[in-house]
Amino acid sequence: MLSNIFLTTPKNKPAVNQDSLNNMKKRAVITGMGVISPVGNNLNDFWTALKEGQSGVGEVTKFDVSDFTTKIAAEVKDFDGTDYIGKKEIRRMDLSSIYAVSTSLQAVEDSGLDLEKLNLDRCGVVIGSGIGGINTFEKQHTILKEFGPNKISPFFIPMMIIDMCAGLVSMKFGFRGPNYGTVSACASSSHAITDALRIIQRGEADVMICGGAEATISPMALAGFCQARALSTRNDDPQKASRPFDINRDGFVMGEGSGILIMESYEHAKERGAKIYGEMLGSGMTADAYHMTAPHPEGIGAKKAMAMALKDANLKPEDIDYINTHGTSTGLGDVAETKAIKDVIGEHAYKIPINSTKSMTGHLLGAAGSIELIACMLSLRDGIIHPTINLDEPDPECDLDYVPNKARESKINTALSNSFGFGGHNVSLLVGKLNGAG
Repeated sequence: MLSNIFLTTPKNKPAVNQDSLNNMKKRAVITGMGVISPVGNNLNDFWTALKEGQSGVGEVTKFDVSDFTTKIAAEVKDFDGTDYIGKKEIRRMDLSSIYAVSTSLQAVEDSGLDLEKLNLDRCGVVIGSGIGGINTFEKQHTILKEFGPNKISPFFIPMMIIDMCAGLVSMKFGFRGPNYGTVSACASSSHAITDALRIIQRGEADVMICGGAEATISPMALAGFCQARALSTRNDDPQKASRPFDINRDGFVMGEGSGILIMESYEHAKERGAKIYGEMLGSGMTADAYHMTAPHPEGIGAKKAMAMALKDANLKPEDIDYINTHGTSTGLGDVAETKAIKDVIGEHAYKIPINSTKSMTGHLLGAAGSIELIACMLSLRDGIIHPTINLDEPDPECDLDYVPNKARESKINTALSNSFGFGGHNVSLLVGKLNGAG
């Protein structure tokens, strides 16, 4: 049968050796980063705020929240997209895409890439978003209801769709390599980073712009999360609302913004004399296959993702120096992640610093993984672990060292970053200082 042609292995062909395949992988490094966040709209301001334990949470200012059970969020502040994008162009973009393009411009500048010297066919973009253009959708739906279909913007569809973040970034720089968006709720940007890593490792591109963007602080999104009873209702004390691993946590806080990284093959970065923040060592991706919104109570998917990342990086649990958790400030999530960490890392879990960036930034949903990986890269660079703020009374089931309320100096060679999303999506990313590169 014809199908046997594809199923039969030649008798004399040697078996594939996984170690040999791993040795053939190209190394991937991070050479540039950009951030727009509730605690800072550039890399330096973002990192300074995190080290100082500043909260970006406050009362929602974008629309009237009088009738909402949750009236707080972590909004981006003092941001003007026209600092990066022309006024005519910006009118045809959703806020999520504006964030993505703006942070990509920051990251490319930070990387020192010379666009005129790049082979643009070997430069790509993968950017994730959990929800994408929901602000555009809501505005255009209101126009439809009030004025009819003939008043809908001809740019409605391209403004709304999630992949346009990546599409517009590729157009901005002329990158003609792999280009698409990833969608996996709160794991979206970590999946994007993983895909960029694999593309570099396979030798399909020299440079990848990757990360995530999210702009979901809108009436529909806030109402939806309120009805799901997922959000904190600590409206009278917003800056204390996001409190991962604390016994008095009562839900997460919505955030917005973007985190973008420039990833290059080590050879490409070395040849051009690039500044290198660190190396992408590995990734693990799994599914809980358990519940639409709740994590598996034993953190089964999270455990497997972390174990896979360690195996991918050829590291042992005791090689991990620091973990940036998903740490959302939800009752189920914080406990499940703590259990998963202890199961995978063992006794070493009690000896390493662990934190939650979301205690300050709120939850950037599809962009959370990317800004948290950026925090990891900055920790590698500076030897500083930012605090988990508002951790005043730890949950007895969350008994690890979460670096409560004050930053700490720590020697870090490797860092693990976790991202988990509605639908049971799990991603663990491993990064480290550049060692043994020659």
